[in-house]
Formats: sequence, C-alpha cells, structure tokens
Amino acid sequence: MSSKQPRWTQTWLGGVRSAGVDLGYPGERLGLPEEGSGAVAGFGRRIGALVIDWMICTWAVAQGIFRVNPAEQGWVPLVIFCVVNILLVGTMGMTFGMRLLGIRVAALDGGNPGLLPALVRSLLLCLAVPALIWDRDQRGLHDRAANTVVVRM
Repeated sequence: MSSKQPRWTQTWLGGVRSAGVDLGYPGERLGLPEEGSGAVAGFGRRIGALVIDWMICTWAVAQGIFRVNPAEQGWVPLVIFCVVNILLVGTMGMTFGMRLLGIRVAALDGGNPGLLPALVRSLLLCLAVPALIWDRDQRGLHDRAANTVVVRM
C-alpha cells in the first residue's frame, strides 16, 4: 500500500475533508469572512449562549418571576425561551447569552432577521432536532428555514 494513499478508515471516519476534498471554510459560499467579525460562529459559543439563555429562562424568569417549578411544569421554561428568542432575535438579532459570548443571528444580507424569520427559527430551535442537523456552513435546519446564519460580532 502506498504511503500517499490514506487508509480507508481514515477517509471514512474523517469525512470528505480527510479524503482531500476541499469544501472551503464554513460561510465561504455565503460570502462571509473566514475569521473575525462576521465569520460563522463556532459551536462552543453557540452552545454556551444556549445554556446561558436556558438558565435565564428557567431560573430567573420561570422560577423567579412566575414562581413556576420547572420540574412540575417543564413546558413553561420552553415557552419562555421561545418567546424571548422570537422577541430578542427578531428585534436585536441576539439573545442575552449570544450578547455575552459575542455572537448574533444575521439574515443572509447581513442585517437583523426580523420577527417572521425569528419566529420560524425559534419554533424549530425549540424542537431541538432541526438544530442538530446542519450543513457545511454550520447552519442548522432552523437557520436554513429562516434564511439566517449565526456569526461572530
């Protein structure tokens, strides 16, 4: 076997990039920069923002303001999370967690998404599965349906 040829397990486990296929960087097809402001945000920041937003909706709003026990009524924090996402992403392009971690949701033209795309995106995000399936530009199905992308600020 030639040393220049990768083993079949390396190409299978590593995906098409390990087989030598150049797909470009995430966001290149969308005209976004590779690094810095406006580049596609990484998964670490996204998950961190999601955790921060979920804690705010569960502890501060559901328990603190509405005095609801999330263990007994688990749907209440989810509804609060959805409403907060619709309002904040639709008007400012980011939630509190996104702001803290330096990311925002942008329409494909670079502006804020608006309320209708934020509604579509938030409802699909609350279903969880669409957010777990993404393309090579790191856009989940919820972002693709809303024509949005999560970028660094």
